[in-house]
Amino acid sequence: MKKGKTVLLIGSGPIQIGQAAEFDYSGAQACRALAEEGIRVVLVNSNPATIMTDPEMADKVYIEPITAEIIEEIIKKERPDGVIAGLGGQTGLNVTVELAEMGVLEKYGVEIMGTPLDTIYATEDRDLFGARMEKISQPVPKSEKISSLEEVEKAVEKVGGLPVILRTAYTLGGSGSGVIEDMDTLIEWVHKGLQLSRNSEVQITESLVGWIEMEYEVMRDASDSCIIICNMENIDPMGIHTGESIVVTPSQVIPDVAHQAMRNSALEIIRELGVQGGCNIQFAWRDNRTEMGEYRIVEVNPRVSRSSALASKATGYPIARVTAKVALGKCLHEIKNEITGETSAAFEPAIDYVVTKIPRWPKNKFPEVDFELTTSMKSTGETMAIGRTFEESLMKALRSSEYKPAVDWNTVDDEELIKEYLEKATPDRHA
Repeated sequence: MKKGKTVLLIGSGPIQIGQAAEFDYSGAQACRALAEEGIRVVLVNSNPATIMTDPEMADKVYIEPITAEIIEEIIKKERPDGVIAGLGGQTGLNVTVELAEMGVLEKYGVEIMGTPLDTIYATEDRDLFGARMEKISQPVPKSEKISSLEEVEKAVEKVGGLPVILRTAYTLGGSGSGVIEDMDTLIEWVHKGLQLSRNSEVQITESLVGWIEMEYEVMRDASDSCIIICNMENIDPMGIHTGESIVVTPSQVIPDVAHQAMRNSALEIIRELGVQGGCNIQFAWRDNRTEMGEYRIVEVNPRVSRSSALASKATGYPIARVTAKVALGKCLHEIKNEITGETSAAFEPAIDYVVTKIPRWPKNKFPEVDFELTTSMKSTGETMAIGRTFEESLMKALRSSEYKPAVDWNTVDDEELIKEYLEKATPDRHA
């Protein structure tokens, strides 16, 4: 895109669990990156308590509700040449899709820059996603999409019976999703999920609870150059949302042969889907007593995510900045890595240290809330630490969290009580 053109950047919306701070970090990076290229930036976000809404961050800042109707009015007034969908988290992605479906983008000649609309559909629609993964022989969990309560029992039978994982498309922070072990609860959650889903559909998926959850941050440009930025291992297993989990990079327990297999898989996936910019790919892996074990592709986020913020800080690779420049049509080798000052964005980061992230929960503010860790987020912050070893980075992160457990385990000698308490995943298991 030429200098002097106007780009609309959509923020992540109001402060709520699962969004805001991480995406503000990405949005602020993107504003600076676009300004460097001589682009006029129009920013819209409903949250004034962000860095990206500072008047100096963009040429024009709108603090307005992030709805398709409001953004249409902004487009009508500002006449942007393009919109970048993937830098405002799921909120930005959803509203861009809605604008496209309403015909607003076509009406005003606004281009979706970077990752195309077809790719967004392929990652959010579980059936389309499964078909695309089958095309390149990549394993995904068995699943069934339903749009009514009458279809629940048949879907459960097709995926192998209870327990199952319920997933809701086009939502953030795992809203309307969960691991469900009995039929009555499943019917109740399906009813809730159908109301939350933008397309009134939910997915019932085979349970991968207990598998190790892995994430790969991948970057691709329009010329099909791809790099792996880093891989991250969730210390907590599948069944606990990644935003609720302790996360470490690089991975600690999977064998190298499995890492290489998932690394190659991540590159195949981002190429097949045609993502342009940063992308987060989630895997589930387990040791099945073979050399490599086995893995499943859980989901792909064709956008920056909360994990992207962690990966950027851990590796020194500015994911959102590079994503913004890739959206303008630049190739990775043409983008300088401002962190290193010497290499281009086409170089894969290499780290010789360990980074650990630990979430934080507002237990003191919401004492009546059940903080059992599930597939829905309850954490509202995190701490991160760097160390020479995993043990060092973990202990530094724990100290930084300043978390005080509900129970002083030094005074408890009832083994059954301890066992019962630890079997239920809560924030206290970090203590």
